[in-house]
Amino acid sequence: MLNYKMSGNGKEILVLLHGFMENLEIWEDLEHYLSKKFSLLKIDLPGHGKSEIAAEIQTMELMTEHVKKVIDLLNLKKIHILGHSMGGYVSLAFAEKYPEVLKSLTLFFSTYLADDDEKKEQRRASFKIIENAFPHYVNAAIPNLFNLNELNILENKIEFAKKIALSTGNLGALACVKGMIERPDRKAVIENFEKKILVISGNRDNAVKTENVIKNLPNKTNIKSYVLECGHNGHWEKPSICAEIINTELL
Repeated sequence: MLNYKMSGNGKEILVLLHGFMENLEIWEDLEHYLSKKFSLLKIDLPGHGKSEIAAEIQTMELMTEHVKKVIDLLNLKKIHILGHSMGGYVSLAFAEKYPEVLKSLTLFFSTYLADDDEKKEQRRASFKIIENAFPHYVNAAIPNLFNLNELNILENKIEFAKKIALSTGNLGALACVKGMIERPDRKAVIENFEKKILVISGNRDNAVKTENVIKNLPNKTNIKSYVLECGHNGHWEKPSICAEIINTELL
């Protein structure tokens, strides 16, 4: 069973799925603004935080099944789901298999598009570094996930992100990189999902091609998108603005 924590006092259940090399601690800033209106279910995905590795290759579908076990354990019948980056990929896989459980789907600095060939090669090139020089990989990667124009302002958040990333086992990280390479394009999920879809992106995001995400969104009334002045980590860079959007759009 995955490690999880519940918090908040709201009637609506919001499941929060963190991204690659993160854990449930990343939601602390957002939690302050969301906990009055939502009950929050924060989950450590396999190989992250206090959750054990589930497989050598952790596909989004595999992680979805582990998330569903937590939801079933808690006897939750209807939920909202929000995923940051890799957590968004898992959320899409969840929406594809269990749409009847969901009240809404939020892609939080994430994408429904599959990796292109260049991105897949970048991920493959990282295998040996993750295996043999994980601290170097973390220290090089994390700052690039923030707005590069505000690195001095965000210094404390960057160091916290590094600390969380370094607490991730390198084998868990490697299993997820392999799984992310395999994930399919899930635009059809966005097109077919009938409940509320919320997309929050950053115009300084170096990990997700925000322009491609926005321009390829289907023109449907149930989809709302926001592009903020920030990098890949809106939960640390713009928590109050992100929370205001979530509270307004999902309730």
